[in-house]
Amino acid sequence: MTDRLPGFNTLAIHAGAAPDKTTGARATPIYQTASFVFDDVDHAASLFGLQAFGNIYSRITNPTNAVLEERIAALEGGTAAVAVASGHAAEFLTMNALMQPGDEFIAANKLYGGSINQFNHAYKNFGWNVVWADTDDPSSFERAITPRTRAIFCESIANPGGVVTDIAALSDIAKRHNIPLVVDNTMATPYLIRPFEHGADIVVHSATKFLGGHGNSIGGLVVDGGTFNWAGDDRYPTLSKPRPEYAEMVLAENFGNFAFAIAIRVLGLRDLGPALAPFNAFLILNGIETLPLRMQRHCDNALAIANHLAHHPAVAWVSYPGLETDRYHGLARRYSPLGSGAVFTIGLKGGYEAGVKLVSNLQLFSHLANIGDTRSLVIHPASTTHRQLTDPQKITAGAGPEVVRLSIGLEDPADLIEDLDAALA
Repeated sequence: MTDRLPGFNTLAIHAGAAPDKTTGARATPIYQTASFVFDDVDHAASLFGLQAFGNIYSRITNPTNAVLEERIAALEGGTAAVAVASGHAAEFLTMNALMQPGDEFIAANKLYGGSINQFNHAYKNFGWNVVWADTDDPSSFERAITPRTRAIFCESIANPGGVVTDIAALSDIAKRHNIPLVVDNTMATPYLIRPFEHGADIVVHSATKFLGGHGNSIGGLVVDGGTFNWAGDDRYPTLSKPRPEYAEMVLAENFGNFAFAIAIRVLGLRDLGPALAPFNAFLILNGIETLPLRMQRHCDNALAIANHLAHHPAVAWVSYPGLETDRYHGLARRYSPLGSGAVFTIGLKGGYEAGVKLVSNLQLFSHLANIGDTRSLVIHPASTTHRQLTDPQKITAGAGPEVVRLSIGLEDPADLIEDLDAALA
């Protein structure tokens, strides 16, 4: 091979992986073990002291998980990554590394309902405070910044409405105030959008969705972009101050442009424990090998379905940035030229009751709380995923009473259209 960086399709198959040196196995083995034998006492001491890299205990590192971590770091263009138990765990460990009690972060108001609940309620137990800003008005993020602000958080393509975020605009604001921009790239995946190329500092994923792609495993990922200088910044003591657990080591000084990933691993995973099972890492790795093929088919199918529903007499509106009439179409062409993703929402003229009936009448679509499967999925957010929100919060999040969310799979689009038409009738 030359020094040329391999293409996306090649990285999706090969990044981080090699034939097993002992057995010659070509597929990445599942290292289903809790712990690992040390060479000797000195070797063990160097691992525990962060003076050498290696495996101690599968809560912290595991060889199967390591391949997944290297692969997503390569696909996103980051310096390092950490695999964790779920997308929620990825968000939680990210904020745990950034925040101290009393600190704030600014979040886009168009997010997955579970993240909204996590930010509004669970984080308060740690003294972390969320301040909401308008995804459609980047200046609202700047107005919300205070001396206690430690991060800006958004989704590249927002769930459920398919809203495309102006990442570069938020990055400009974050850089002016020297705070990191965290982007949840679950809906787009690096096949459609690579947030680091637009100024993000940290990327998180629910690998449960499109990365795994088959609805068979839960997982999350944190990717360090290596772009934020933590050294000497008293606002981020986890990275910039001596760590008593590691002989007063300063992570930012010791590990440079992958210090954030190290903090997630040796402080977050070690102490809080949301580790990814090696078997789930194996399943997600297998899914990523076909990510570019699946995502393109997802996008093509979604555009065909959205076009059909946009002209359906029972449908009041369709929110999908792939449509030329959509308000986010310009941003989609700028950030996601290969396609606008697989997930979008529709508004039914019959309101709440029509939404409940639609999800009950569909046969080919599965009614469940997930996205990103090979199968087409459907849910009525107001009665399920966003149920805990107030009515105004539901509307702001794109989950009003008439809204139905569709996650378009890999089936023949004609069959999906027939199922939707029959259910809407």
